[in-house]
Amino acid sequence: MAEFFEAIGRRKESTARVRLTAGSGTFVVNEKPLEEYFPRLGDASTILSVLEATSQNPTQYDISVKVDGGGVTGQRDAVKLGLARALVTMDESLRSALRAEGLLTRDPRIKERKKPGLKRARKAPTYTKR
Repeated sequence: MAEFFEAIGRRKESTARVRLTAGSGTFVVNEKPLEEYFPRLGDASTILSVLEATSQNPTQYDISVKVDGGGVTGQRDAVKLGLARALVTMDESLRSALRAEGLLTRDPRIKERKKPGLKRARKAPTYTKR
């Protein structure tokens, strides 16, 4: 079996397990091609920006991702972080380039809890004088 490098990326409620192997350039997310799983304009290029930041050729790796939870943006950013971490486990010298681009930092923002007496976390009911 081929050697692979694995890492986990998280964002909001999403978790992505990314496996990186030497190969022909296939990028599979949940058994679907990358562009099919993330059809929104710019999502695939955002994920592949990790490879561009390190001057890696995307066709020299086979990347398979198992992602679950959250929404489209959370899953996209989880895959991006997981890919960056997998590259670092493969080659430690890439860490400084990825760190400079901010690709190794987990986005800590999560959904704020709803407060009592409010409609959402901060939205108050409409004030009525009478």
